[in-house]
Amino acid sequence: MEVATATEASAPAASGAAARQNHPFPWLDSAISEPYYFLHLLAFFSYFAARSAALSADDGGELHDRLLRREIQAVLVFLVLFVVKIVKEETWETFLADSLLYAKGLLLAVTLVINYWLTLGYFLGFVVIYAVAQQPPYDGLGHSNHLTPLQLESLLTEEPTSRFWLVEFRTSFSATCIQASSVLPELSNIYSNKNISFGIIDLGHFPNAAAKFGISMWDHLPTYILFDKVTEVARFPEVTSESKVFVPKVTKKLLCQHFDLDRRLIEYLST
Repeated sequence: MEVATATEASAPAASGAAARQNHPFPWLDSAISEPYYFLHLLAFFSYFAARSAALSADDGGELHDRLLRREIQAVLVFLVLFVVKIVKEETWETFLADSLLYAKGLLLAVTLVINYWLTLGYFLGFVVIYAVAQQPPYDGLGHSNHLTPLQLESLLTEEPTSRFWLVEFRTSFSATCIQASSVLPELSNIYSNKNISFGIIDLGHFPNAAAKFGISMWDHLPTYILFDKVTEVARFPEVTSESKVFVPKVTKKLLCQHFDLDRRLIEYLST
């Protein structure tokens, strides 16, 4: 009964993801339908209107040359950072977040050539966007399920078909959680079997569960815990004084090594 409930809870997200994948231009659909991306597009396109107005008011033509040089420099810097991020980043959400951050910084640098007040206006505009809109998380689930704490407890104590459960505890208001939101679903596509299952609990909906599992709502999110039936056998990040100073970025490779998922898969396949 609990497994069916968990699967039903994941159905709306799965159908939404399928609808976007069937869209002929999914990136355009996201850019228009998601306020976070739409507001950023408006902000960036508004630069061309501000640029035209500034150049039309320039009598000597000096602004045009200085602005063009600064724009070329900004585009070249962005392209270099863009290529570096493509090579280094593992998740699309992190890549988009970092690319937008660099683009906003370079836009502010370019607008300094036109007018300091214009730069201040864009800065305040980006602050407002940050306050009213949020980057959407990855909406696919793979072979993982959205769970409630009660469902997880029932699955750990009553479900005999899966010995291990790897559970991600996240919140929808954490940028780190959003940027890592595709990691667990992608791992579940690779490693999910009758011996290990994957689940996601949103602590924003169940804040009381944070204390139960020893998780801080403000530090170390997302947190991943591997359960062997009802026993916690490993977690990331580990609760140590050192981990509070530095927590490495969540990646599929990092979690795979930390929880030894390759060995668990081999053991399952050899039985």
